[in-house]
Amino acid sequence: MDIQLKRGLLDVCVLAAIKNEDSYGYKIIKDMKPYIELSESTLYTILKRLETAGMLTVKTAEHNGRLRKYYHITAAGLRRIEDFKEDWTEIEAIYRFVTKEDKGNE
Repeated sequence: MDIQLKRGLLDVCVLAAIKNEDSYGYKIIKDMKPYIELSESTLYTILKRLETAGMLTVKTAEHNGRLRKYYHITAAGLRRIEDFKEDWTEIEAIYRFVTKEDKGNE
């Protein structure tokens, strides 16, 4: 898969994982696991990129005597998810175009 396309898809997946509630790294990976495998190093690179882009904010809170970073989606992050949904319609149309001759040869 094209690396830029995959990068964009993973960004949206991480945003979707925190869309309904703030979350932390391990939980994000766990929530995404049924759909996609993601390493910790990849996740934290994505989270940093999304934070820099203003799509999420980070707060640190103590949990069981340790500091844990919690991630919160921003309005820009929610817009990115909505943009992805709109883009997906175009991606599906492109897929149908690319595979149309497969159906004609049956």
